[in-house]
Amino acid sequence: MNKELEKMKQNQEHERRKRIAEEKHKEWVQKKTEEERRERKRKLSQEMAEKATRELEKMQLREKADIKYKEWLKKKKAEEAEKKKKEKEKEKEREAELQEKRTRSEKIFKEWLQNAKNKPQPALNGYGFPHGKSTGLY
Repeated sequence: MNKELEKMKQNQEHERRKRIAEEKHKEWVQKKTEEERRERKRKLSQEMAEKATRELEKMQLREKADIKYKEWLKKKKAEEAEKKKKEKEKEKEREAELQEKRTRSEKIFKEWLQNAKNKPQPALNGYGFPHGKSTGLY
């Protein structure tokens, strides 16, 4: 009877230890899954933060490139405007020179015309031919 009682006590102790071990195992598994879940959550948030940072950097790069392009375009337009202005000035100078040339030419032509009126006329019947042409055979 004593042995049976002792055996029963041992069985109860064994069952109690088994239950405690199972509870501890369940707690450990639960703790581990919770830890893994937190780790996944942390990694996910870290990846999202890195992705957001990369997107922000890309946006900043695009903005910088856009600003530089606009500055370059502005500079190019200014250069083009300057070039057109210089061409117009050269064209005006050429026009002025041409106009001056025309006025000089007209003046010289008028002087020549005036001087031509005062010059004596050549003889009409030069070399003994009537009207300056031969009228017959040689």
